[in-house]
Formats: sequence, C-alpha cells, structure tokens
Amino acid sequence: MNPYVLAILLSSLGLGTTLTFASSHWLLAWMGLEINTLAITPLMAQHHHPRAVEATTKYFLTQATAAAMILFASTTNAWATGEWSINDLSNPIAGTMFVAALALKIGLAPVHFWMPEVLQGLDLLTGLILSTWQKLAPFALIVQTAQTIDPLLLTLLGATSTLVGGWGGLNQTQLRKILAYSSIAHMGWMIIVVQYAPQLTLIALATYIIMTSATFLTLKMSLATKISTLATTWSKSPVLASTTALVLLSLGGLPPLTGFMPKWMILQELAKQDLPLIATTMALTALISLYFYLRLCYAMTLTVSPNTTNSTTPWRTQTTQVSLPLALFVVSTLGLLPVTPAILMLTA
Repeated sequence: MNPYVLAILLSSLGLGTTLTFASSHWLLAWMGLEINTLAITPLMAQHHHPRAVEATTKYFLTQATAAAMILFASTTNAWATGEWSINDLSNPIAGTMFVAALALKIGLAPVHFWMPEVLQGLDLLTGLILSTWQKLAPFALIVQTAQTIDPLLLTLLGATSTLVGGWGGLNQTQLRKILAYSSIAHMGWMIIVVQYAPQLTLIALATYIIMTSATFLTLKMSLATKISTLATTWSKSPVLASTTALVLLSLGGLPPLTGFMPKWMILQELAKQDLPLIATTMALTALISLYFYLRLCYAMTLTVSPNTTNSTTPWRTQTTQVSLPLALFVVSTLGLLPVTPAILMLTA
C-alpha cells in the first residue's frame, strides 16, 4: 500500500477514535465511529484475496447496521427527552437499543458471530488493529452511559460473552479464530463490571490491549496462523516459543502474570457487590478459556512436529518486523502484576 495512503488511513483511525472520546453530543460520537469504520475498511481489503474481501464486506455491513442503530437510538432519545447529550440517556428503549448497537460493534455475545469470521480473513497486523484500537471508541461510549443502562442487561451480556468466548474457542484449530473468541471473553469481563467500577473496566481494557498486542506480534514473528504450525516453532526459535507460551498463559489469566490482575480485581469487586453467584460463574468460564490457551502451549512446547506435514515448513524465522514493540508488549504482559497497588492508586 502507498505510504501516503496508509498515513491518511491511520491518522483517520486516530481522528475517529479521538472524536468519539472528546464528544458529548450523540451525532459527533456517531461521526467518530463512522470515520473509524471507513478508515479500517481499505486496510482490511488491501490484500486482494477473496477471503479478505469477504471479511471486509461482513465487517462493513455489521458496523453499518450498528451505526444505524446508534443513530436511531440517539434520535429516539432526543425525541423523548429533547436532549442530544450523551450523558442524558434516560429513555429505556433508546438505552437498550444503544447497548445492543455497541455490543454489535465490539462483538459481544449473542451478536458476536461476525467476529471470528472477519478476523480469520485478515492478516495478523490488521487483525491486531481490529482487536485492540477498534474497541476503544465504543468502550468510551459504554463507560459514559453505563450508569443509565439496565444493570441486568449488562450482566447478561457480560456473562454470556465470557461463556461463549470460552466455549467457542475450544474446537478451533485456526489461531485467529481462537484470538477472536478470546477477545469476546475479555469483552464480557469488562462489560460485567462497568456499572460498578468503570475504572476496573479501563484497567481490564488496557491489559487486554497489551496482552493481545503481544500475542499477535509473537505469532507474526513466528509466521503461525494455525495450531499445526505452532508445533514447529520451538525448533526455529526456542526463546520465541517460550515467550509465546507465557504470553498465552497471561492472556488466560494465570498468576503470577499480568492477565491475572484484571480478573482478580473484577472478581473482588463482584464479591463486594454481593454477587457471589455471578463471580463464581465468571471464574468458571475463565477456566474454560484457560483450557484452549493451555492447548496452544501444549502444541507449541510439548509436541514434536509430524514428519508428514502438508505445508512447507519454514525452519528459520525470517522476518522484517521491528522487535522493540514486541519486547515492550511482552515485558508488560508478563510482569505488571507486582505493580497492581500502584495501578489501583492511579485509578482511585
């Protein structure tokens, strides 16, 4: 892709998100989300492959539907209350429609079906942008309006997403689909606590972005897109294989890695709010997710690649990828748990 075009598209992505962050008016927020969608569409379709084009089309239709629902919800709310302010979402029908639209935007269950299919059709770097940056603007709107939305609806969305995210990833062999289900599960953890402690949602979102970035970059470095390719990683680069295994365990929320921190704090907050049943359900769904991360680690570090492999095995890791971002994300993914008190002080 032409570097000037790429620069325009990436700056438009930044502009769209910033616009949504800074807006207190529904139309401005909607405009930011639209700029975001239109900026990432050419990035998704840049590899002229039928699967990439199909993924782009699915993504565009889904996001357009969600944007239309947001516009309809904000118009309904303005009609009922006479206010276009984001903080004044007092109409219950408009509030429910708005949550449904944002759930569709970020891929929460039960409107998550587009997410694995779209991510599977993209290359790893575009998939990284879709899984991290594209979540920021909708989450800004969710955090702003969480107090005016029915708590039961948010709890149901969160619990369903963690369950579907864990259950759906069990049977997958494609790494991008596994990461899509992982994303759905993490979104569920963030949504369930947003009404009680929005700062915990922001901590969970930040750690999710760090861990997912580390995962995508390590997979890109090892040129792996399916589980069978992971089995050859240790012979090419043992250090990279060990790092990837640790990053995946952190994504699963295993102590003493960074991924344990948001889960621990969210469970603590749910217990404080006298919701032991929901806290137990969330902890059990985290175990389901942990199973498929362990499966990936097993395939990568404890199995030998079969001799009758159908694909050409790249025995050397040849990559032009800059390793500094990867190093920073990996260190953050593995070692932020000891600074939890400092993070809590910053968000208090």
